[in-house]
Amino acid sequence: MLSIQDILETNRMIEENKLDVRTITMGISLRDCANPDVKTFCNNIYDKITRTAEHLVATGEDIEAEYGIPIINKRISVTPIAIAAESCHTDNYLAVAEAMDAAAKAVGVNFIGGFSALVEKGFTKGDRILISSIPEALAKTERVCSSVNLASTKSGINMDCVREMGEIIKKAAELTAEHDALGCAKLVVFANVPEDNPFMAGAFHGVGEAENTINVGVSGPGVVKRALEDVKGENFGAVAETIKRTAFKITRVGQLVAQEASRRLGVPFGIIDLSLAPTPAVGDSVAHILEEMGIESCGAPGTTAALALLNDAVKKGGLMASSFVGGLSGAFIPVSEDAGMIAAVECGSLTLEKLEAMTCVCSVGLDMIAVPGDTSAATISAIIADEAAIGMINNKTTAVRIIPVPGKKVGDQVNFGGLLGHSPILKVNKFKSDDFIARGGRIPAPIRSLTN
Repeated sequence: MLSIQDILETNRMIEENKLDVRTITMGISLRDCANPDVKTFCNNIYDKITRTAEHLVATGEDIEAEYGIPIINKRISVTPIAIAAESCHTDNYLAVAEAMDAAAKAVGVNFIGGFSALVEKGFTKGDRILISSIPEALAKTERVCSSVNLASTKSGINMDCVREMGEIIKKAAELTAEHDALGCAKLVVFANVPEDNPFMAGAFHGVGEAENTINVGVSGPGVVKRALEDVKGENFGAVAETIKRTAFKITRVGQLVAQEASRRLGVPFGIIDLSLAPTPAVGDSVAHILEEMGIESCGAPGTTAALALLNDAVKKGGLMASSFVGGLSGAFIPVSEDAGMIAAVECGSLTLEKLEAMTCVCSVGLDMIAVPGDTSAATISAIIADEAAIGMINNKTTAVRIIPVPGKKVGDQVNFGGLLGHSPILKVNKFKSDDFIARGGRIPAPIRSLTN
């Protein structure tokens, strides 16, 4: 039974502390759309997406209006195209990406994810076509997002794909150079990817999922920071307990929205993603939470410990609020999308190396990192390899969304607009890893993979 105090507190979190449901994402299986003729396949997926998601945006808007809970994005994720399109007689999936984009525009969602491949142990024909199609697909579509999973704790790291993804990212940057390499902002490289993640750019509808699902991602960094202001100077036990209680309340809001969307759309509820996803708006920053704990500026000594506490407490509180938690679920640290992270890079307290250390304990990895345009493909591949190793050894999801901006150098700024935000160009280690990346092959799985 909700008390008047509960209702007033929720209203305050929404109005003053930027609590929102960041996304309702509908997962759609495309496995029954397969056809050897690529044109027929494209028609099949357009028809299925537009038919299945016809009422998604309107339903989200209705729930938002009725409950007063901001729902920022409505999105779609689909079966990895490398799987769904593999029977097509074609050597390029650009037409498939364009069909996805057209369907996304027709139903009014802001992004559609699933132009993806799962290659942690090796490539199929469809995987190779998908990966080679990524740069052109991201350059010629507006709402399509792409991801590649190239490592896992069970399988090791596909270093052939690591090498190739450095080149793919460079090409995607070149093809979208006039938009500050925006194509790279829609491409994520994963280790241990979850198949029910509602957040872009890494969302896809996993092969073990139901025909359709509703997955919801919540967010409220500002709410957590405000709660910590009330325990200033208290010990870390009090800090953790405060974050847990706050995460519980945030997740209950997401649970309400998820259940309502599921009921109204007639689509099974999948998961709640607990992730604290920041925005460039003032008062909506994960970095500011860490600074509220006593860190002078995000990146200073102690930052990784503070982030570990935050990530763990968010999960503990959220798990009490929903029986079906999944996706990424933790604290995101995307540089260009977090006002506090941006300020920390600008003042010099936060570097690429410190961000890598933080990814050992946070929700994902190196996210929305803008680097000089002359950063080599091999260096980008090596950065991906480092993150994949962190994920593989620690049995956690890690990812890289890195943006080598043509014509930009350290000290310059890049502006992506909207939720993607803006960022200074980060310095990259000048020493080379070309011979390491050139080896190829596969880094074997660690001993902890033998859990059967």
